[in-house]
Amino acid sequence: MIRFFYKKVLKPILFHMEAESVHNLFVKLGHRAGKWKLGRWLLGSAYKYKGPTVEKTVDGIRYMTPVLLAAGFDYNGKLAHILDCVGFGGEEIGSVTARPCEGNEKPRLKRMIKSQALVVFKGLKNDGVDAIIKRLKKTKKPKGFVWGISIAKTNDPQSADMAEGIEDYCYSFRRLNEEQIGDFYTINISCPNVHGGESFTTPDMLRPLLTKLREIPTTKPVYIKMPIILPWGSFDELLSLIDSFPIKGVVIGNLNKDYTDADFPEEAPANYRGGLSGKVCQKLSTDLIRKTKEKWKDRFTIIGCGGILTVSDAMEKLEAGADLLQLITGMIFEGPHLMKDISKAITKRESFHS
Repeated sequence: MIRFFYKKVLKPILFHMEAESVHNLFVKLGHRAGKWKLGRWLLGSAYKYKGPTVEKTVDGIRYMTPVLLAAGFDYNGKLAHILDCVGFGGEEIGSVTARPCEGNEKPRLKRMIKSQALVVFKGLKNDGVDAIIKRLKKTKKPKGFVWGISIAKTNDPQSADMAEGIEDYCYSFRRLNEEQIGDFYTINISCPNVHGGESFTTPDMLRPLLTKLREIPTTKPVYIKMPIILPWGSFDELLSLIDSFPIKGVVIGNLNKDYTDADFPEEAPANYRGGLSGKVCQKLSTDLIRKTKEKWKDRFTIIGCGGILTVSDAMEKLEAGADLLQLITGMIFEGPHLMKDISKAITKRESFHS
């Protein structure tokens, strides 16, 4: 009934509304629902996973389920008290930046329905790291729920300069560690929609950033959000550089900027900028996960992100070598029951392998 209601009733209504307006509505509703026991109970009774344990400890952090909300949805940390009720074991808040950012001009979000993709042009819209720290310090963290924080550089002309961009990252990283907010941190080097572009996705550019970040004391696992449009040789060069720093793992990966990879590229307006999430990221992400696992074995924790639209997509990423999963677009296209369905499938997978 839950699946039927979402797919046949609610989704058609929502998909006739402007995408960012729907996003803002659900953030507002979720924020309010999380403040009330009844709201948590209603969501939890429908969507929270309650079956055999799928707990997993990764880099010293215990996840009640290995399915996380990817960065880019709860970019201001307003849902950090409710997402456990819809089947997530954790989330990546953000990306957060040193200064508040209004993001790019609208429209910033568009559905490509036949292609099962979203055109994302948010431009790192967020309230800034200090405001988000203040909000999270006042937020009651659900028991067992994991807060990751994605860190990027502010999307403004000031941070387009390399030195200023590095300082932007360092300020947020330093403040989060000083306040001990977040269970892990992800350095987002691959957001395609900012001033200066993906300025840290080459070894020569990434090295000075990681060198500066290494000077800031941290006791939390640190990951790198990787681009997925690089050929394997260039991708592996980045991994080789990352290997020389105290980085625990990688998130594979970020948005796809090649609109021709979509099943129906005509759905994306020719003059529309932004990266693509969803099905267009599926194969690229999984192939890079598999190659990373084959080459680097257990050196890197791998968080699989990109194109998880079904349970079988999630299983494919785990089989390829992912330790944890992140998703957004699948929740939108398939429905909020997807996270619970993935956890159910994992119990069968673990039983099979045992």
